[in-house]
Amino acid sequence: METTYYDHGTAAERWERARLFFDARDYAGAARVLDGLVEEVPEQTGPRLLLARSYYHSAQLRRAEAELRVIVERDPVEHYARLMLGRTLQRQGRHEEAATHLRIASAFTGEFEA
Repeated sequence: METTYYDHGTAAERWERARLFFDARDYAGAARVLDGLVEEVPEQTGPRLLLARSYYHSAQLRRAEAELRVIVERDPVEHYARLMLGRTLQRQGRHEEAATHLRIASAFTGEFEA
């Protein structure tokens, strides 16, 4: 296997590199690092959530949706993943489906619509 800059180093080093890419608004670069990291540690929510956010910000909405659905399936009360899933669905024009997730996210945070 050929090692590239994106998959070089320990999991902790790649996590830090992905965060640097994300903070620099290089969302596609962050996603390239995180994709391999999520494969390596699929049980961890943090890398998967940052991967979903990277996909969202780089307009890879179907990929963002897939990652967010994995998180919500594993942890139904993860309110930020619910919020992001709702916003991702909104950007895809799936407003009715989005509303469900946005209401659930609001309920978890106590921010009910009047």
